[in-house]
Amino acid sequence: MTSRRRFLGLVAGAAVLGTTGFVVVNRPSADGLLRSARPLPEPFTVPLPIPAAARPVRVEGDTDFYALTQRVADVEILPGVRTQVWGYDGSFPGPTFHLRQGRRAVVEVRNSLPVPTSMHLHGGVMPPDSDGYPTDLVKPSGAKQYTYPMRQRAATLWYHDHRMDYTAPQVWRGLAGMCLVSDAEEENLPLPKEQYDVPLLLCDRAFDEDGSFLYPSLESGPGVQPGYDNGVLGDVILVNGAPWPVMDVDATRYRLRLVNGSNARRYELALEPGGQLTQIGSDVGLLDRPRTHESLIITPGERFDVVVDFSQYPVGSEITLTNRLDGPVMRFRVVRRGPSSDPLPERLASWEKLMPESAVETRTFDFRATPHHGMRMWTINGEPFNPDTSLASPRLGTVERWRLSSDFHHPVHLHLAHFQVLARNGRAPEERDAGWKDTVDVRPYEVVEVLARFEGYRGRYMMHCHNLEHEDMAMMANFDIS
Repeated sequence: MTSRRRFLGLVAGAAVLGTTGFVVVNRPSADGLLRSARPLPEPFTVPLPIPAAARPVRVEGDTDFYALTQRVADVEILPGVRTQVWGYDGSFPGPTFHLRQGRRAVVEVRNSLPVPTSMHLHGGVMPPDSDGYPTDLVKPSGAKQYTYPMRQRAATLWYHDHRMDYTAPQVWRGLAGMCLVSDAEEENLPLPKEQYDVPLLLCDRAFDEDGSFLYPSLESGPGVQPGYDNGVLGDVILVNGAPWPVMDVDATRYRLRLVNGSNARRYELALEPGGQLTQIGSDVGLLDRPRTHESLIITPGERFDVVVDFSQYPVGSEITLTNRLDGPVMRFRVVRRGPSSDPLPERLASWEKLMPESAVETRTFDFRATPHHGMRMWTINGEPFNPDTSLASPRLGTVERWRLSSDFHHPVHLHLAHFQVLARNGRAPEERDAGWKDTVDVRPYEVVEVLARFEGYRGRYMMHCHNLEHEDMAMMANFDIS
């Protein structure tokens, strides 16, 4: 089975990652932390970039057609040096898609990279042949059309590479971008819009002396060097591809769309010297009502929409968005008075709260490291991923109760199926668990119960840990919707 996984994951360009200077050799690790060899910039000196918007190449009726090319490009991430990225349209992050409920989107992806790819719209509801299954590969010089019907609520989604065995290094090299879905319900709410609606893709990286990305790949094939199999952490925090950036803001309310695009890093986000993060949205849509947090934990793959009221600070103030777990993320400078903004509504979106009695089946999935044929592998229910088998067969249109347990920090992601968190260790879920989700933080020796609804399409989909190194080390499983 392992040799089959490697064969399917390679297909073409097998040795590329090991021959491009992307391998880290004999560098000590500390809990997976990869240290840059290059002097790093002072925080809060680089302006926050806003990724360009993707534009349709043509429109036919209710369908918007896009073209996206994955290619190598040299970009400036650290000031004064160029970094080679693998980017969608040669940018890092890739262009932001602005899609609307009810308008079908067809995205043709052309692969100009030297390796196979598979693009996954994280949080999207789409047919299985457009889901970005890990072995549904676009070979070098090939192309594929991904169809997104957009029969889903307004939400902050993101897209990234999903090639089997190589998701982690290919995302690390730049294959990620954001996708913002709108609908009439959201548009009619008095929420910050236009320049006051800001997407923020958070990730971490490490850099060699010449500015190139460091990553601890194995030259012999998929996986990471010893010491990094719990997940790779970089020592540079990037927001929208810029190191510890700064953003000039008006003294008014802003909507910040937070996306954790890191391979393995968790963030506990807070404002310093103080302030509130008012959550209005979760992974796949608006909440029923706002929830206020002093800090907010966000794990790889998760998204939170928050509102920050900068009118609470005097003009001239500097407010730092920090990760309480290990340091600063970015800074906001209040530079001018802003327009008055409406208070947030007490009610946001209307949606059905799932009840335990609606579940037609209960299943248990255990995420943990397991010895397998003499190797330590990340597994689900004791088995590493096999593309030919499934662990569940839910029926279309039903709700199931899934119990997720773990031995480590595992952000568990379900493709297609959206869910509501029912309980943590038999107790009520946390405030940050509210709303419809597709990724949930399962902490060490914790049991998280979710009610998952299987809507949209029949076919093969998957769940996996969204620590990308865990995913590449076989912590995935299929489920077949019938």
